Amino acid sequence: MVEKKPIVTDTKTPLTENVEKRFIDTIPCTYILSVLSATAAELITYPLDLTKTRLQIQGELAKTQEVKAMHRGMLATAFGVVKEEGPFKLWCGMSSIIYRHTIYSGVRVCTYDYLRTTFGHDNLPVWKAALFGVLSGCFGQWLSNPADLVKVQMQMEGKRRLMGEAPRFLSFHQAFVDIYRRGGIVGLWQGSVPGLQRAALVNLGKAKLVNIELLWFLHKLFQIV
Repeated sequence: MVEKKPIVTDTKTPLTENVEKRFIDTIPCTYILSVLSATAAELITYPLDLTKTRLQIQGELAKTQEVKAMHRGMLATAFGVVKEEGPFKLWCGMSSIIYRHTIYSGVRVCTYDYLRTTFGHDNLPVWKAALFGVLSGCFGQWLSNPADLVKVQMQMEGKRRLMGEAPRFLSFHQAFVDIYRRGGIVGLWQGSVPGLQRAALVNLGKAKLVNIELLWFLHKLFQIV
C-alpha cells in the first residue's frame, strides 16, 4: 500500500500567480454578476424595506401629531399599501435601488476581489480580510451615496401621502435633480458618514464569513470527498 504524501501548498504565493485567467474571473464579469445578483435579491426584499420605512414614518407622525396616523403592524402596513395604492407601489423607488446596486455592489465586490488577489495570499489572515472588507465597503458606499439618498427621499413620499399632499418626485431623475438644486454636489453626499459606518460593519462581517466560515466548509467538504 502506497502511503499518500500530504500536498503542501505555499501559503505565501499571491493568488494572481499560476492561475489561468478566464472571463468569469475578470473584473467586468465580476462586476456584472455582482450587480445582477444584488438587484435580483433586492427585487424580493424591497417590499420589506418599503414597509419598514412606512412604519418609521407612521411612528414619526404619531409623535408629532401632524395627522391622525393609523397604527398598523408590518403585515397590515404592507396590505394597506396594496389596497390603497396598488400592488406595484410596494416597489415604489425600486429604480433608485437598481442605480445604487449598479455602483455599490459592483464596486464593493470588485474592489474587495482586487485587494484580495493583489495584496493577499492563499491563506488570508483575518485582520487582512477584515481590512479589505471595510475599505471596499466604504468605497462603494461613498460612491453610491447619491443613489442611496434618492432612495430614502422617494420612500419618504409615503409621509406626504398620509398628510394628503401631492408627491414631489415621480422618478429617480426628478428626485436627483431636486436634491442637486437644493444642495449642489455636496448635498448629494449628505448623511454619508452613517452610511459609511454601516457599510464598514456590514462588509466586515461578510469578509469574515467568506474567508473563514466558507473556507472552513470547503476544506471539510474536500476532506470528505
